[in-house]
Amino acid sequence: MNSFDCIVIGAGHAGVEAALAVARMGLKTAMVTFSKETIGQMSCNPAIGGVGKGQLVKEIDALGGEMGLAADQTGIQFRQLNASKGQAVRSSRCQSDRKQYRLYMKQVVLNQPNLTVIEDKASELLVLQGTIQGIKTAGGVTLKAPTVVIATGTFLDGRIHIGPQITPGGRIGEQASHRLAQSIRDLGFEVLMFKTGTPPRLDGRTIDFNNMERQDSDDPILPFSFRTPFIPKDRKLLPCYITRTTERTHEIIRANFHLSPMYSGQIKATGVRYCPSIEDKLKKFAHRPSHHVFLEPEGLDTFECYPNGISTGLPAHVQEEMVHSIPGLEKAVMVRPGYSIEHGVVPATELKLTLETKKIKGLFLAGQINGTTGYEEAAAQGLVAGINAALNVQGKEPFILGRHESYIGVLIDDLTTKGTEEPYRMFTSRVEYRLIVREDNADKRLAQQGHRLGLLCSQDYDKVIEKYAAIERQIEHLRTKRVPPGTPLDGILENAASAPLKQSISLYDLLKRPEINYDMILGFDGALKDLGRQVIAQVEYEIKYEGFIRRQKKEVEKFRHIEYIRIPEGFDFNGIPGLSREIIEKLKRFNPVTLGQANRISGMTPAAITILMIYLRK
Repeated sequence: MNSFDCIVIGAGHAGVEAALAVARMGLKTAMVTFSKETIGQMSCNPAIGGVGKGQLVKEIDALGGEMGLAADQTGIQFRQLNASKGQAVRSSRCQSDRKQYRLYMKQVVLNQPNLTVIEDKASELLVLQGTIQGIKTAGGVTLKAPTVVIATGTFLDGRIHIGPQITPGGRIGEQASHRLAQSIRDLGFEVLMFKTGTPPRLDGRTIDFNNMERQDSDDPILPFSFRTPFIPKDRKLLPCYITRTTERTHEIIRANFHLSPMYSGQIKATGVRYCPSIEDKLKKFAHRPSHHVFLEPEGLDTFECYPNGISTGLPAHVQEEMVHSIPGLEKAVMVRPGYSIEHGVVPATELKLTLETKKIKGLFLAGQINGTTGYEEAAAQGLVAGINAALNVQGKEPFILGRHESYIGVLIDDLTTKGTEEPYRMFTSRVEYRLIVREDNADKRLAQQGHRLGLLCSQDYDKVIEKYAAIERQIEHLRTKRVPPGTPLDGILENAASAPLKQSISLYDLLKRPEINYDMILGFDGALKDLGRQVIAQVEYEIKYEGFIRRQKKEVEKFRHIEYIRIPEGFDFNGIPGLSREIIEKLKRFNPVTLGQANRISGMTPAAITILMIYLRK
């Protein structure tokens, strides 16, 4: 009864994706969580996606994960960020109904075959001769399994700070996992502390939105999941609003810096650089007269509002004074204060690219325990850890995504190769091949893998195949269809301020012109089809950026010859002549599994890689 193929500790975004993946791959899975009621809980802001994060959600979806479907089902505002820029940096984001998102994920998990949810607290990891055997719970139960995924989020050694007040906990009003943290230390892992935080929650009925900038949903709405045909027209949507801090806001904060846990010396942990507290913003950007505050609705059946941009650990009375100094929030009622939270992190350099630990076989780590911040980064890791835990049990080859084929690959490679000294957040700028690794083609890149693993059904996979076959057919037609001068197309070109035709030209070459789009030629050629906005955008992108895409693919091929040269497990770097002591120490510390990964270790030299490549080929 207490034996499983995999045990997942935690039911947040990483834990949900990990447990669902293992169960959907046909293995007996246990999810251990404090409470079934908090499965899929959004601990911080009620939103999915964002710059760099939207790409992760699309990839999770293409592999058969659940986050994109949940976002589509519970979204109350949908926007595409960087829409005016190139396709390579466009990212989807949605506001979710916090309660509905949690209920959706709870139902999916509780109804998943092969998955048992156990309400208890994991307290000890059971290990024999360097291999995981299972766990013990605080309730005195022993659960056995050859694989364990730890996805504890901010609960591992969690400590909540509101001014000088410190409370043990992983989320406001919830307990922390201290015994599990000690068990991890006892196995020889270092447990560092990182810091994150959240803003106060406000009663939307007491906010004056009249003079704020309003932000509505996009029209039409672009769903997250390629399995979602459309968002219903009758979906109730809510706007967000934008206001700004004032000099008075900043005066209040500066006068109380000594009460901020980050600056009083109370918190020693490293904070989030790219999502800083309002105190951090004033310290690091002292020259700025104000900072944006985005007022985000928490859901359809609540008046609670999330003021994104003023995350803080200041005492509650100071938070209230600060809030009232912001235009539109002068009479806002604070439902509950914001807080800073410290949580345990295991250096991600302790992990293989599969997210299995190097020290303990069968033990996988996913999410904030690896030093990341954000729901999307956590879910991506949970999915990969779950897949690899299942493959481990099945005795199959591991699942590893490369930097050239996914944002997930970049995320995991960055963490395991370079580590992180601060909470890691995904950005498009971290992805060197973003012209070919885009949000819009995630299904093209990864659906085959999801189907092969058994996470994506044949019906959904067949739709992907047909979609890209249609795109190829359309592109081929545009290549072959030529247009001579003296047709109605001349008027279209003139209206678009595009050069007139002096000789026949293919529609393909015509679309290469920046000022010409697919819609302009759609009515001109009866063989062209209205394929839908997403597909048309891909047709245009493939044509307009053909040269850039070709060059980037050549770059990928150039480095692929070293990327997949395997370094055997337990390889002895000491015996390689020509490598310096410093290089050998780096290789032994990071223990790369491929030559490509070794090449990305900080301080690694081209000469060392050449020596290693020659030696491995021998």
